[in-house]
Amino acid sequence: MIMDKIALVLAIIGGLNWGSIGIFGFDIVAFLFGGSGSAISRVIYTLVGLAAIWCISLLFRDTAAADERA
Repeated sequence: MIMDKIALVLAIIGGLNWGSIGIFGFDIVAFLFGGSGSAISRVIYTLVGLAAIWCISLLFRDTAAADERA
């Protein structure tokens, strides 16, 4: 459950960054962390990508069964 929320937050951050790139041509992550090639930026890009992959699993989960247990 907590992994779902972390993944969702990271995916939202990635989406907002891509929106910023598309609309303004401005990469927020690169700006904040020393360029798109810096180690920390690459780690953030990787975490966002992994979070997006995790979020794919949310599409295929049976949430009705989880709601019944709660």
